[in-house]
Amino acid sequence: MSLLFAILLYATTLLFVVGLFQRIRGYANTPVPLKIPTTPAPTTQTGVVLRMTREVLFFESLFKANLWTWAMSALFHGSLALVLLRHLRYFTEPVWGWVALIQPFGAYAGITMLAGLGGLWARRLFVERIRYISTLSDHLMLVLLMGIAASGLTMKFITHTDVVAVKGFFLGWLHFSIQPLPADAILALHLFSVMALLAIFPFSKLLHAPGVFFSPTRNQTDDPREKRHLSAWAAKLESEN
Repeated sequence: MSLLFAILLYATTLLFVVGLFQRIRGYANTPVPLKIPTTPAPTTQTGVVLRMTREVLFFESLFKANLWTWAMSALFHGSLALVLLRHLRYFTEPVWGWVALIQPFGAYAGITMLAGLGGLWARRLFVERIRYISTLSDHLMLVLLMGIAASGLTMKFITHTDVVAVKGFFLGWLHFSIQPLPADAILALHLFSVMALLAIFPFSKLLHAPGVFFSPTRNQTDDPREKRHLSAWAAKLESEN
């Protein structure tokens, strides 16, 4: 069973990395023929960097659009970041000092992560205009994320698993030396859910994570009066004519 999990983890991790690379390369090579920054927009590259920083860290545009959705989204993403950092203890030996320091906070961040996901799902279920545009995959993605959070919290607070053996498995996995994994149904569910998320991530709407950096409405300067904007293919076509 340990070997099966290890092979599946290698496969889904490879699929995640390769798929994500291909999608990002596609974003980077997509022509942007129009100058379409959402105004008011910065007129300098420094301003664009500051705008993107606010967008990525604080979800600035969502804050301006809908405060309730922003609160649930910020709660989920902030909690997810803390949970992921907490899990670094399974991949490092010795555990880094700052990772050990955040362990108590990361444990309870799982609860706030689940609360944030619940709020976002309630939005899709009960807000009519959002429910109208929601697809089955939108709901399934939220269910998958909630399942990961719920199974992790179950192992932390209800049915404890052997975390020492789990860490031994992942340290061995990193070095291609497979170690025994605890025979725990909740742990198996948790890992299968994580692997499913890794496999579908490059092909889902979750790609808004890297995609935001390639959004022309956010990463362009508002300088059409000062400088003519031409995509690479348009500039080549113009030079040939």
